[in-house]
Amino acid sequence: MSLDWPPVLGRLRTRACFLLAPAVLCMTGAVTAEEWTERPAWAALFADAGVRGTIAVVDERVGARWVHDGARARERFIPASTFKIPHALFALDAGIVRDEFQVFRWDGARRDVESWNRDQDLRSSMRNSTVWVYQAFARRLGETRERAYLERIGYGNADPAGGIDRFWLDGALRISALEQIDFLRKLYRNSLPFPVEHQRLVKDVMIVEAGPDWILRAKTGWGARMTPQVGWWVGWVERADGAVFFALNIDMPRGGGDAQKREAIARAVLRSLGALP
Repeated sequence: MSLDWPPVLGRLRTRACFLLAPAVLCMTGAVTAEEWTERPAWAALFADAGVRGTIAVVDERVGARWVHDGARARERFIPASTFKIPHALFALDAGIVRDEFQVFRWDGARRDVESWNRDQDLRSSMRNSTVWVYQAFARRLGETRERAYLERIGYGNADPAGGIDRFWLDGALRISALEQIDFLRKLYRNSLPFPVEHQRLVKDVMIVEAGPDWILRAKTGWGARMTPQVGWWVGWVERADGAVFFALNIDMPRGGGDAQKREAIARAVLRSLGALP
């Protein structure tokens, strides 16, 4: 996914008092020993938004790993709709999805999210976060194959218990912010155990926005059936001089009232690093 773009360097936040903190990770599928630098200035973004949370960033342009609240970044939470990223790979590998043009017919049942009440394809189901499409994938895959795929890629605790069409919504599956980044970096490099064309397709449908010299690929998640509710925004920004990976999660005590804070906080962090304009 390297692109021949001119390098664009950004300014770091003025409060650049970094505290180097070793973080020993004991997580399935993740590097076992990494050093992460705490960014005290980022705490103000969460405080100003009135939420508790974490964000981890790997900036491959400068070879840095930054984090706010390293302890929480290693804590596992329900992945919610961020699981659509690997789930799409599972469905492609199993032949449930042929390509980005395949249409998944709406069953006519009215759902609360209006964009779900129509036919979908892989791109629209990722963009609209259409739960019923991925629930259909899960029912066709079954728990045995779901577990095998999860273990193959080392995704969090790799546990699909708690209901075949809800294990990533309110079941047993859990993943940490640092594990999310580990997974995303493998996807970026097409190094997951899936055909390269499937990984490229999933990355393509993850595009949120782009500029003349950058591309943002990301996915939100909202664990609305948990207490407290948890929100995610994970992905990366591609630049000519390297990719910047991020994984944010926050508690959402006000539910939908906190939903926009996921992207707002992460975008502020990415802008402070010059990853987003």
